[in-house]
Amino acid sequence: MDISRLKQIDDWSWTVPRVAGEIRSEVKLYGNRELLETMDNKVLEQLTNVARLPGLVGPAMTMPDAHWGYGFPIGGVAAFDPEHGGIISAGGVGFDISCGIRCLRGNLDLPQIAEFLPSLARELSEKIPAGMGEEGDLKLGTAELDKVLTGGARWAVKRGYGDPADLEFIEECGCMAGPVPENVSALAKKRQRGEMGTLGSGNHYLEVQVVDRIYDAAAAGAYGLHEGQIIVSIHCGSRGLGHQIGTDYLVSLAKAASRLGITLPDRELACAPINSPEGQQYIGAMNAGMNCALANRQILTHLTRTAFARIVRGAGLETLFDVSHNTCKAERHRVDGQERLLYVHRKGATRAFGPGHPEVPARYREIGQPVIIGGSMGTGSYILAGNAESEQRAFGSASHGAGRAMSRRQALKQWRGRQLVDDLAAKGILIRTRSMRGVAEEAPGAYKDVDVVAEATERAGLARRVAFLRPKVCIKG
Repeated sequence: MDISRLKQIDDWSWTVPRVAGEIRSEVKLYGNRELLETMDNKVLEQLTNVARLPGLVGPAMTMPDAHWGYGFPIGGVAAFDPEHGGIISAGGVGFDISCGIRCLRGNLDLPQIAEFLPSLARELSEKIPAGMGEEGDLKLGTAELDKVLTGGARWAVKRGYGDPADLEFIEECGCMAGPVPENVSALAKKRQRGEMGTLGSGNHYLEVQVVDRIYDAAAAGAYGLHEGQIIVSIHCGSRGLGHQIGTDYLVSLAKAASRLGITLPDRELACAPINSPEGQQYIGAMNAGMNCALANRQILTHLTRTAFARIVRGAGLETLFDVSHNTCKAERHRVDGQERLLYVHRKGATRAFGPGHPEVPARYREIGQPVIIGGSMGTGSYILAGNAESEQRAFGSASHGAGRAMSRRQALKQWRGRQLVDDLAAKGILIRTRSMRGVAEEAPGAYKDVDVVAEATERAGLARRVAFLRPKVCIKG
């Protein structure tokens, strides 16, 4: 990115001042010079376009892991006021609605399971359906799928997938309010009937990890973490259903924008006023898509526990937290001293509420919400804690991952899947995949340095580091 257009606020935040007639608000980018200089110029272009949309409150902003995407940049955050013409945009949510990470806390340490890791990798690979178009054992008719879209993870628990205790540690207690399954097309539902309980492809993964380093002992204690402990992270979303919802509503939202005279700086930013019929229809479908993702991760949690139980006697996995990073939620935030109801788009950005926030589980409320930054395959991940400063600076938002540094096409030119698998095995990381091409596309070198992203997230006041997780087994599609 050409940073000559930016005004540096401090070492970890930058802005483009508002120019009358050009954008409705300033834009803000979080990250150090190193991260911003490696970002594509398209990130700034897309962020500036978001700042031209109606009803924007505060700055349009990017997290330190940002890269360009469809409409909004990935890593983008923007809040809109429904009472002042605020809009909702499918491009601001993303096609993989409610893609997120479920983090499971183990009761065993690495030395207790080290000898079982090859068997565990094989069992997880066999039991966790992964890959493009891969289907699971669970086949649902339309009526039952509608119950999934209404009930989310609660539906899965009632069906025997997991434990009711899981629900407390999932956003929205496992069920997003306001879903309207009737707003989800027949094609979207058809695509999902065989995909519940599947991981998918691309950057989705299931990793067995070990707590390698503790940064904040008090927060780690509250989260039940200690060095050497086994952790499992499950990264996936709403699969084909979410993608089809996004595809379907891009058309209807674009028509609504045209009908209502909303000038789109980019057709990928198709949107409608939140309070319009089209806006409300998309919100109902999006909420249904979120419940699909929550149910999917709950089923995968059950399958993971089953695999562990078969291989490692006495292994237990409790849900530490489940947080989504492709959402738009109605939230109350204080702006200029007044509390306002805003619709906060987070695309490739995670919620990061601080201590005392009522939506943080009681067990964690004194510390703040767990924030999970998923790393690139073979490098590592971070658990952080939300803080009050983030609520002031970024509507309670933080980074969601390492963030791509190059396209998949570029990655394919530089790496070969088999060589990567061998290299990582030599480092003690076991990769199980159905696609060597997919491994090459997701090469660790295709992503930003997760250590730099996590440090930038902390230094920018978005969340504070609690623990670093080192991968031992990675299941890829």
